[in-house]
Amino acid sequence: MKAILTVIGKDKVGIIAHVSQELMAENINILDVSQTIMGTNFTMMMMIDLAGVSSSFSEVQEKLNGLGEKLAVKISVQREEIFNTMHKL
Repeated sequence: MKAILTVIGKDKVGIIAHVSQELMAENINILDVSQTIMGTNFTMMMMIDLAGVSSSFSEVQEKLNGLGEKLAVKISVQREEIFNTMHKL
């Protein structure tokens, strides 16, 4: 299953490293990534593949939400099909 992960918050050292490390720990593959810094704001969007994950989707969401709280950023994960449906014109 593919999903879209977004990270939004104030820029600081280590956001990408911490998120990538958590994904690696969960055996989640990063398929594509885009990130930018606008002033002091950090934004990142990743397409990820959860095919190798043994945890449930909700468990992955909970872990990433917890990481977001530690980093003081908002981390969201949505299944690709839901993300695409929500963003159709």
